[in-house]
Amino acid sequence: MQCVELNPIGNFDTWEQEKIDELLHQEIQESLSNRLVFENEGVKLWDLMLLPGQRLNFRRHNTNYGWVCTTGGLVITRYGNGKIDMIKLNPGDTEYFENKGKNYINDLENIGEDTLVINILEYKDSKIEKSYQFTN
Repeated sequence: MQCVELNPIGNFDTWEQEKIDELLHQEIQESLSNRLVFENEGVKLWDLMLLPGQRLNFRRHNTNYGWVCTTGGLVITRYGNGKIDMIKLNPGDTEYFENKGKNYINDLENIGEDTLVINILEYKDSKIEKSYQFTN
C-alpha cells in the first residue's frame, strides 16, 4: 500500500463545496460499508465494492476493525479533519484500526479503472476482539 497526502489537516480550501456540505449537513452513517454480509454478538463482516468512479459517502468510525483488499486499486479518501489522501492498494494489503470512541470520519472514492473490493471485520466488543486473530 502506498499513500500520498494531497491536502493537509485543517485545510478545506481545495474541497468541493458538495463534499463540505455533505460533511456538515448530512447525517453521517456509522456503518463501515454499504453491504453487511455477516453479524453475530462479537463481529460484523462487511463487503465493500466500489466500481470505477463510485464513492462511499462519509462514514463515522467508532469501533476497531481490520480490512483486507482483495483486488487492489486506486482511491481517494477525505477525512473529517480536512486531510485528503490518495492510496494505491495492492491485492492482499491489510490494515487494522483502533477507532473505538474516536469518532473518526472519512469517505472513500475509487479513482482507478477497476472494481475495488475490500473485506472489513468490525469488532463489536473488545472482549470478543481479543479472541480473534488479525495480522497485517
